[in-house]
Formats: sequence, C-alpha cells, structure tokens
Amino acid sequence: MNDAARAVDHLVAAASPIELQGVAKRYGRGTLALQDVSLAVGAQEFVSLLGPSGCGKSTVLRLIAGLDTPSEGRIRAPALAAASATADTAFVFQDPTLMPWASVFDNVWLPLRLAGQSKGQSMASVRRAIASVGLAEFESAFPAELSGGMRMRASIARALVTQPRVLLMDEPFAALDEITRQRLNGDLLAWWQSAGLAVLFVTHSVFEAVFLSQRVLVMSARPGRITAEVHIDEPTPRTPEFRTSLRYAQACREVSQALEAAHVEQGCRS
Repeated sequence: MNDAARAVDHLVAAASPIELQGVAKRYGRGTLALQDVSLAVGAQEFVSLLGPSGCGKSTVLRLIAGLDTPSEGRIRAPALAAASATADTAFVFQDPTLMPWASVFDNVWLPLRLAGQSKGQSMASVRRAIASVGLAEFESAFPAELSGGMRMRASIARALVTQPRVLLMDEPFAALDEITRQRLNGDLLAWWQSAGLAVLFVTHSVFEAVFLSQRVLVMSARPGRITAEVHIDEPTPRTPEFRTSLRYAQACREVSQALEAAHVEQGCRS
C-alpha cells in the first residue's frame, strides 16, 4: 500500500467528510486530467493541494463540490450525499465573483436567499458572518468601493454564512499583494478553527501551503495524481514568527523537494 492509500485509510477511520479513491477524470476530447487520485480530508483538518498549472487541482475541487463527475473511482463528500447536503459545502474561487450591483450584505445573504430565507430571517446570520471577516462597517458598501482584499473577505463571508462542514478554496489569494495575502492567511486560520471546518485549499505557493496547512499534498503534472504528502507538525494558530523560523524553512524545503521530485518523475514517464 502506498503512502497516499495509507493516508486515506487513516483518515477514513476518523470519519473524513472528504474521500477520493482511485479517481480519474477524462474529458470529452480524450484529455486525461486526473489519474488514480486518492486523498482524504479529516473533519476540522486543513489540507493544501500543491502542483503545477494544469495538473488538475481545480478539477479535484469541482469533483468534490459536485460540479463535475469522475470518469473512474469513488468520491465521498457532503455535496454528493443528497440535494439537502449542498449547504454543507462552500466554494471560494480565485475571483471573488460578487454581484457588482449588490451591497456586501446582499452578496453575503445570497446563499441563504437561494435557500428560501428572507432578509429578516437571515439578518443575524449575515451580520455575524460579515463581522467575522472584519467588514461590519461595510455591509452597505458595493464591491466597486472595496479593495481586493475586502472583496475576498466578502466572498469568504458568503461562504461561511451557511455554516458549512467543508470549505473548498481555489487560489483565493493569488491576485492579492503579499501583505494582504499574509494577513488573510492568518485570518483564514482563525476562521477555520472557529468554525471547525474541513478545508481543502488549492495554491501554487509553497510558502502559503506550509504556513496554512496541517498536510500538503503534492500533485504531478497532467495527468494529475498525488505523488507526496508532507505533514506540517506545527501547532495552531500559526504566528507571523513561524514564517521566519528554521522549522518553516525546513518544511518549505521538504515541500519544494517533493515538487521537484514530482516533476522529475513526470519527465521520466513522458
């Protein structure tokens, strides 16, 4: 049994909300995006997917969210259990995808409104979610009046307002400046711990993956598959001092070496 399969078995035993076993995805014109992908994310665990562009990281998220279907293999996730379970999964994209004509309040209210809740019924939940991301003073503002970081905070509030069990994040901070990105990294860990979420986070950044994650899963180039798993044995919450520590540097080196090994292995298979 390989390391990825052992990780799956261990986490399934812990009642993981997300589990993929032997998953492949082939698109209509024959492109094989994923091959034999096995992974699991435990309840209240933060896991990052790291790999080169086009390796299928976003495809993995879409499969878990029920936005696409696998060609082979098995997936277990709240969004696939039943129609009523879709609220258990929230998806944050790289673009905040806010409605430009709607206020922050109305953007955050959207998933509850689609679920049939009136503004009055949702008021407390929406305001609590907005306050939790630091936008309490901006609930009447429109997206054009917000900075990039504030728009992403509003997008995250919209994801958190449904109180999901699973949070899927597809490079949400990639377009932000480094200072804003680091601040949101720290805030995200606080929101994750407060809400008790299972998070699967896609990134191209070794440094971001190491700072945020309990485990980093490294993917090969297409067809994507898990080639390495790196545990980040650092207590949470993570502090800014962790970024300058020897432990952080060593973890970044280990993840970088796993990425390089995946690249070399892919070259040998090409």
